Amino acid sequence: MAERASAERVAARTAIPLAGRRVLVTGGARGLGAAFVKSLVEAGAQVAFGDVLADEGRALAAQLAADGHAAHFFDLDLAEPASIDAFVEQSAAALGGIDALINNAAITNSGGKLSTELAVPTWDAVMNVNVRGVWLVSNAALPHLAKSGRGAIVNLASDTALWGAPRLLAYVASKGAVIAMTHAQAREFGAHGVTVNAIAPGLTEVEATAYVPAERHAYYMQGRALTRSQVPDDVTGPVLFLLSDAARFVTGQLLPVNGGFVMN
Repeated sequence: MAERASAERVAARTAIPLAGRRVLVTGGARGLGAAFVKSLVEAGAQVAFGDVLADEGRALAAQLAADGHAAHFFDLDLAEPASIDAFVEQSAAALGGIDALINNAAITNSGGKLSTELAVPTWDAVMNVNVRGVWLVSNAALPHLAKSGRGAIVNLASDTALWGAPRLLAYVASKGAVIAMTHAQAREFGAHGVTVNAIAPGLTEVEATAYVPAERHAYYMQGRALTRSQVPDDVTGPVLFLLSDAARFVTGQLLPVNGGFVMN
């Protein structure tokens, strides 16, 4: 049953037409980012992705090439503005332009600590990557997205910002900022014909969440309307839809994708 459900999700995801769409993905070397990269190339998109995990990024690009898919990997450190500018320009040159951007990359760092236990450097590191990084990548990509005529940005938020997950304050605050920034970007970038939306996934089974205690996973599963684990395929479809022509008049919106743990 699980294999059938997974096959159905993959079929639905790859049915979204993105042939020739030129897409950037941040944090694409593993986890949800790698799932976005794979689903995009399967849907016919041209992809450039970046990550600080250079070895894993190059390995993924090589794997995709062996499977007959082209995806360009470039080093990217969202904590360094110069790295962001270089990534966007290298990607635009490799793809011949940019039609879409998935702001996926983020760090947690504050997991397990109470607000009163957080160190200032930890808070600053999370904000620099998760908030400032999204802002700077979006700004660098905007001229290319505007020239595209069908530019689209999807920002990765988190449902933790919607229910106030404890012992995760810096991350939760950063994702709340991403949601607010999405609204403001949508109004500003709309003048350039660029849509900006946000996805708020629930706790998804990827490498980055391996540290999360089993009881937190159980808490999520029990609280969902759909009582099963969340996997990357659950998130890729909604993101690809928001990048497609079917969503050209959708902007400034937040879509929780969490099996009904949080509902609008």
